[in-house]
Formats: sequence, structure tokens, C-alpha cells
Amino acid sequence: MTRLLALALVLATPALAKDPRSTNPVVVIATSKGNIKVQLDQKKAPLSVANFLQYVKAKHYDGTVFHRVIKGFMIQGGGFDEKLHQIGAGQPPVKNEAGNGLLNKPGTIAMARTNIVDSATDQFFINAGDNKFLDHRDDSPRGFGYAVFGKVVSGLEVVRKIETSPTETKPTADGVPLSDVPRETILIKSIRLAQ
Repeated sequence: MTRLLALALVLATPALAKDPRSTNPVVVIATSKGNIKVQLDQKKAPLSVANFLQYVKAKHYDGTVFHRVIKGFMIQGGGFDEKLHQIGAGQPPVKNEAGNGLLNKPGTIAMARTNIVDSATDQFFINAGDNKFLDHRDDSPRGFGYAVFGKVVSGLEVVRKIETSPTETKPTADGVPLSDVPRETILIKSIRLAQ
């Protein structure tokens, strides 16, 4: 009888048997152009999602900007404040998960990085175009690709507004010229887990 009761409790409580990674968290990117809701893919990109959520929890993105915007390509943000001062990563680089099967299709979010494969930290971009050339092709530095870790589930019109913003070259706070910067500051007010 006790064994049957225990089995009934397990069956009635699916959360106990659930893999926590099967739940894909949703974040809201509140911008000066409107809100973008993004569903993160914990199953296919666990390291990238954990890294991103650590920055979200630390409120690292509050007051940052979309500093690089290219029509038909992508919008990039997360690393510079309104004065184009690079705020710096608060964590070590994350292992590149570009080989996870997720593709750089319109409306997906991916980790920005340098030419070094495993160099992504706090910066991210949202694909505005079908950017196949950013997908994983092989394990060479040129072919490794950029790790997609989620997709926009609402607010794609906000992405389009940002993507089509007029841009110019502006100096960073350190005096380094930065190209494709929106003329009008596009603020990331906050990024929070959706309630």
C-alpha cells in the first residue's frame, strides 16, 4: 500500500521527474524602442544560457546600449554604456556552443565574440537576417561559428525598428572609432526574467 501511494505521488508531481533544463526561461529586454521577449534554449545551449542569466541576475545589462546595428544583419549590445564606455565582463569567457544545431536565423539571439573561438562574455546579438555564414561549419577557428542560445518570441517589430536605425561612426569613451553606432542612443533599460 505504501509503495502504491509513493508511486501515485510521483506521478501526480511531474516537477519531481522533470529535468530542470527542459524548461526554457524567458527574458524581457526592455529597450528605449520597446520590449523584446526572448526564450532561451537551456537544453541545447546550457553554458551560454547560464552565462547570460548570470549577467541578467547581476543587472549587468541595465543602462547598456545597442552599440552596433547593421540593417539586414544584426543588432549587438550588452557591453557599452550610453557614453560608449566598455563596461567589461564580470565573468570568464564561456565555451563556444556553436555546434549545438541552432542556426543564426532571423530573430535568434547569439553570443558575440572576437576571432578567438571561446571568447564570448557579456555581449550578444540578435540576428536580423538569415546569417548562415555565422553557423558552425567545422572546428577550425574560421569555421566554428557563433553560438545561438535562444529566439525572440515577441517584439520582433522592435528588433526591426532598432535594425533600421540610422548609424554613424562614433568614438568610444577611450577614443577608439566604433562603426555602425545608432545616431540616436538605443538604451537597454533592463533585462529580466519574465514573470
